[in-house]
Amino acid sequence: MSLHLKRIYEPKDDKDGTRILVDRLWPRGLSNQDAAVDIWMKDKAPSPALRRWFGHDPAKWTEFQRRYRDELEKNPSAVEELKRQIGPSDATLLYGAKDLHHNHAIVLQRFLGKD
Repeated sequence: MSLHLKRIYEPKDDKDGTRILVDRLWPRGLSNQDAAVDIWMKDKAPSPALRRWFGHDPAKWTEFQRRYRDELEKNPSAVEELKRQIGPSDATLLYGAKDLHHNHAIVLQRFLGKD
């Protein structure tokens, strides 16, 4: 099993496996059909307050990672639900952020131990 990361705006690929959107907000300009999302897990994304604080500022990246991991640790049932959805097959965590190197999906993938 492998867990991939992909920006939701990239085309679907057969290698994606189960496509799991892990953003609280639906991506702008995409229909359900175009997004090809199998599961939308809003509650796995950072809290609205943390998302606003971070604002995708790379200077806040280290602290954002710590705070988001803290949120994940405080919500073990949500993390376990995500692990069940992924199961033994391949899956892809989808996110909408433009920054490929500073986004919550990276932290989530590492938290799950699947990077």
